[in-house]
Amino acid sequence: MAYQVLYRKYRPASFDEVVGQEYIVKTLKNAIAKNQISHAYLFSGPRGTGKTSLAKLFAKTINCTGDNRPCGECDNCKEALNNTHPDIIELDAASNNSIDNIRDIISKVKYPPLFGKYKVYIIDEVHMLSTSAFNALLKTLEEPPANVIFILATTEPQKIIPTVLSRCQRYNFSKIPSDKMKKRVIEILEKENIPYEESA
Repeated sequence: MAYQVLYRKYRPASFDEVVGQEYIVKTLKNAIAKNQISHAYLFSGPRGTGKTSLAKLFAKTINCTGDNRPCGECDNCKEALNNTHPDIIELDAASNNSIDNIRDIISKVKYPPLFGKYKVYIIDEVHMLSTSAFNALLKTLEEPPANVIFILATTEPQKIIPTVLSRCQRYNFSKIPSDKMKKRVIEILEKENIPYEESA
């Protein structure tokens, strides 16, 4: 088997594995359980706090067809885990920030999901979109198809135009406490049989 970098190998596969964002996890789990899923989310906070990981996990969970979601066993979960799910579309706005990139999304949202219940667009570093791209996205955020969800992730929410902010359910990610980071790093080191000094 090919080597897999540790951050991908140990990216949370379930909500219980997410470290340091308990209230966000609880809120998202309740929304899924009660089938009260919003059409647009904004995940904002410092780098390394789990915004993209939680976005991927949320997308996987709402498309899971197993009993205990995410089951990790159904085709949707496996495709999501391998980053090959056709209904989970990731876009890095830092390098795809033009109006043409957003128009490409808009032209495809009208088509139903291929495998899952929802088509999920995860737009990372969304604050990098141009003003014209934001305005083009706004119309779709106002009247999205019922089976389309947008998850916008950013480290700089103040750069997002207010009309877009007002259409999103916002979650503010906080820095992960050092004791929780330490605990998680030790768990990974022990699973990988890597010797370590606790003081380090």
